[in-house]
Amino acid sequence: MESLSRQTLLMQKSLEQMNLQLHKAISDITGVTGMSILRAIVVGERDPKVLAAMRQPGIKSTEEEIVKALTGDWREEHIFALTQALSLYDIYREKIAECDAKIEEYLQRFESKADPNDLPPARPASRYKNRPTFDLRGHLYRLTGVDLTAIDGIDVMTAQTIFSECGLDLSAFASEKEFASWLGLSPHNKITGGKVKSTRTRRVNNRAAVALRIAAQTLHASKSALGVFYRRMQARLGPAKAITATAHKLACLIFRMSDTVRPTWIRGSNDTNSNTRRGSLRTSNARQHRSATA
Repeated sequence: MESLSRQTLLMQKSLEQMNLQLHKAISDITGVTGMSILRAIVVGERDPKVLAAMRQPGIKSTEEEIVKALTGDWREEHIFALTQALSLYDIYREKIAECDAKIEEYLQRFESKADPNDLPPARPASRYKNRPTFDLRGHLYRLTGVDLTAIDGIDVMTAQTIFSECGLDLSAFASEKEFASWLGLSPHNKITGGKVKSTRTRRVNNRAAVALRIAAQTLHASKSALGVFYRRMQARLGPAKAITATAHKLACLIFRMSDTVRPTWIRGSNDTNSNTRRGSLRTSNARQHRSATA
């Protein structure tokens, strides 16, 4: 994927050197419209109007705006560089598809713990180009008996990373606290002379921990209970500690699901907001009572 991203940047660089600002008219040059335009340029098309006519209905920019973005200098050396980058982009896409096929082949060798037909429908999610070309969610459910994507912030790629790093069975960890500590998401208290000198988390090189931190960061605008928790921690502790605290909560939820093999506890934002308001009211009443008795 890193190599694929590099070729995308090289294609964009070639366009900019020819003063073609396609990326300003189209947010993703590797989409259907962008790739159609790039392939037409490589085979010799230079007319901006003809290229702009390849615009798909979902593109917000008008054809006139795309024509302006495709008006530049068609220099041979940059066309050659664009051709090379596009060719390598296609090769990496092909190799990624081969890797997906091999991953699916290996997943089919594992023993099944659940029937994929019992998997509940997936929640609506944003589409992305780099998703697997096969039903990865169904395979993970068949192998583990749990659907981690039921947790807000956890998508199928995050679940795959967690299982690939931690294994399909988390029984090696005695508790969710031990699991979170192994991921480096728990405070690492340094005590000297009975005094706590530091509570910073340990520095670990763990892909699962990185995936959970990224998942936690995606909850900043979520209306779920976890989203409310993230924003509350962000207001109290700041963004960095809020991400760690939310990632710790995600790790605990994952351990509970893998341990009980049953649907996890998921609350709505209304329930969480109600609990937060009740807690704030109790705190306010207690303060007023202390002030009155002082």
